[in-house]
This record gives sequence, C-alpha cells and structure tokens, in this order.
Amino acid sequence: MNDQTVCCYRHPGRETGIRCTRCERPICPECMVGASVGFQCPECVSSGSGTGHDPRASAPRTIAGAAVHTSDPRLVTKILLGINVAVWIAVMATGSRLVDALELFGRATTTGYGPLEGVAEGEWYRLLTAVFLHQTPVHIAFNMFSLWWLGPPLEAALGRLRYTALYLLSGLGGSALTYLLADPRQPSLGASGAIFGLLGATAVLLRRLRYDMRPVIAVLVLNLIFTFTWANIAWQAHVGGLVVGTAVAYGMVHAPRGRRVLVQQLTCAVALAAIAAVVAVRTLQLT
Repeated sequence: MNDQTVCCYRHPGRETGIRCTRCERPICPECMVGASVGFQCPECVSSGSGTGHDPRASAPRTIAGAAVHTSDPRLVTKILLGINVAVWIAVMATGSRLVDALELFGRATTTGYGPLEGVAEGEWYRLLTAVFLHQTPVHIAFNMFSLWWLGPPLEAALGRLRYTALYLLSGLGGSALTYLLADPRQPSLGASGAIFGLLGATAVLLRRLRYDMRPVIAVLVLNLIFTFTWANIAWQAHVGGLVVGTAVAYGMVHAPRGRRVLVQQLTCAVALAAIAAVVAVRTLQLT
C-alpha cells in the first residue's frame, strides 16, 4: 500500500475512490449510503446533519436502497455457504442416491431402466436443487471460495433480500439455459451459474461506483476462457447465470430513487418470467 492509497475511514484496509458528499471522508461499498447526489457515510445519514428531517427518513441505506445491517454484513453469504457445504456432506454420506435425486437433467433415467425422470417430467425442483449440489472436493472448494470472495461486498451493497434474490435468480438462469441447450440426458450440478451471476453483478456495481473495472474484467475473461476450453464444464450454466445476474444487478443499482422498489421488483419478476418461459419452451420440445 503506497502513500497515495486512500482507504475507507471505517475499514482502514479497504481501498476506495468514493468520499461522503457531506463530510468528505473516504467510504467503501459497505459504508456507502445512496443520496440524492452521490453517497454519504452512515454517520452523516443517521445524524441528518441538522436537516431537521425525521430520523426514520434518513436511516442508512445501501446503494440499492436496502437497510444497512451492521450486525453481520456477511450473514446471507454464510447461510448460502453453509447450505452448499451441508448438502455436499450429505452427498458424501449417502453416495449417488442424493445426487440422482437432486441433479439437473432434462429427460432421462439415472438407472438405465424404469420411468423417465427430469425437469420435463415435472421435476422442476431440480432447477434449484442442482445449484446447491456438488460432488468433488475441488468443485465445491472452488465455488465456495468464489462465493466468499464475491458475496460479502455485494451483500453489503445490495442488502440481504436483494442479494438473495440475485443469487437464486442467477442460479436458476444457469439451470434454465442448461435445460434449454444441453443434452437432456446429461446431468448438471453446481453453484457455478450463481457464482457467474455474482461476477456479472460485481462488474455492474463497480461501473456504477466508477471504480477501476480492469481487475474484474480480467477475472471474467479468464473464467470464460476456462468455461469454453476445459472439459466437463456446463458452459450453458455459466453463461445463463452471468446474463441473468448482470441484468438483475443492473436493475437493482440503476433503479430511479423515486421508484426504486417497484423497478427492482419488476426486474426480478421479468427475470423469473424469462426463466419460466425458457423452461416451458424446452419442456414442450421434450414431451
């Protein structure tokens, strides 16, 4: 760290290029509260700076308009990580039975005989359960490391509810595109679609905050190269998650202040409707 580095006044180890528009102290994404002009720090917002406004109206808000949670800004990320690890432990304990019941495939049978299974047969839950399913230690380790790296800053910037919606919609978007384009007999599993959604959302957030985007662009390009060059990777899940995550995040952080909640809700609803439409189209093709 050189002498020219500016760090958040509340988190000295975090570099930032944003300052509070009231007190001009440097603030990181976790501390930024959206204002009519620029961003403010939590202390200035909570104090009201002598404006005489109702304190409830000036309660700290994130850049997406959510309430600022100071108790544990990583709570949802920890819960998501815990669910993934718990399912992986269950898979290790039960073997392939749990994988067969939860993985994503369109229309097939995992045993080679008996009735057909899959999303096309009405097992729509597989679109979501596959997002929390891993088999190998390397697979879950890579995805959980990425979740722990990308998740907390987004959770702090978007708020818990919006961040949860972003993660789930990204995962479903990856599953939907896999269901649409992949061989219906080919199983797919893993949180990669949701992780790529978080990566796209990070790029949107950094652009919104006017941060240097070169590092995240480099990471994104590198991951896309791996996606299309390594064997046994469901590129459809990565691309689907990236597209949905980027679109949802854009709607969340660029929603106009006066209609923020409505625009954010409509963004999530449109994303979910698009996912449902893709699933419906593919189901008609397979049945």
